[in-house]
Amino acid sequence: MKIVDTVPHFLDNYQPSINFLRSYYSKFSDIFKEYFLYHCKDTEERHYQSIQRYPQVFNAIQLIHQKIVPLINEVEKNYSNLYDVTFPIDVNLIVGGFGSNAYTYRQIIPNVTFALERLSPESIHLKVIIAHEFGHLTHNILSKEAGNDWSKVDWNSPLTWLFQEGVATHFSRKTVPGLSPSIYFSYDDSGDEWLQFASLHKQEIKYEFGKALKNCTPLEMFREWFSINGGSKFGYSRLGYFLGDLLFQELVLQVGEKKAIVAWPYHGFEKRINGWL
Repeated sequence: MKIVDTVPHFLDNYQPSINFLRSYYSKFSDIFKEYFLYHCKDTEERHYQSIQRYPQVFNAIQLIHQKIVPLINEVEKNYSNLYDVTFPIDVNLIVGGFGSNAYTYRQIIPNVTFALERLSPESIHLKVIIAHEFGHLTHNILSKEAGNDWSKVDWNSPLTWLFQEGVATHFSRKTVPGLSPSIYFSYDDSGDEWLQFASLHKQEIKYEFGKALKNCTPLEMFREWFSINGGSKFGYSRLGYFLGDLLFQELVLQVGEKKAIVAWPYHGFEKRINGWL
């Protein structure tokens, strides 16, 4: 595992100008190409808004930067001990434009990026979001070892996304155990209301997700159910993560953890998911 740390360049050279941001993005162009392609708008308006917001989080970015590498190493060790995996990847640390907080690349064994301006500086919160992203990585590593046929995976299917987020949430509980249940979804202490709503309305949420599958494009599904900027239906974003967790936990009860982890939707699982919804 290699840590690619772009944050010192940002902190040491920061100027409140779009020209500075453009120079920062250009210096680490491979990383920010992925970021702006999928995780944040690359517009003058967005960059200007970021400049207005950075003073509010500058101290937090510095604190997170001091903490995050040791926590990444700790989480990596927990995964190695529990699941006997190693991570032949790059872990990128960036200061982004208030888009996604963390994400894996669109690769079979994916690199991981953490955008520090969107993270909580609390160590336990950082450990959980690191564990979630490493959960996606571990999911693919174990699936590859089990002989998964990647050519059959429909990467643009919301059912695949449900499965992936459910597995990653499960892994984060296993590797960073014993926390308040909402932290595994919010990665901070603000998620109790979200989880209470989701738990009280799970049947309605399942029904609306199933209905949306028939009427919405994958992009519309992603924005509403999986994006931090969604949530117009119920007033709460990322409810697909809640459904994915429910789905995966039921699958674990049915077939056990090991089989559930590698039960990608093309294994007849897609029909089962639709029935569950």
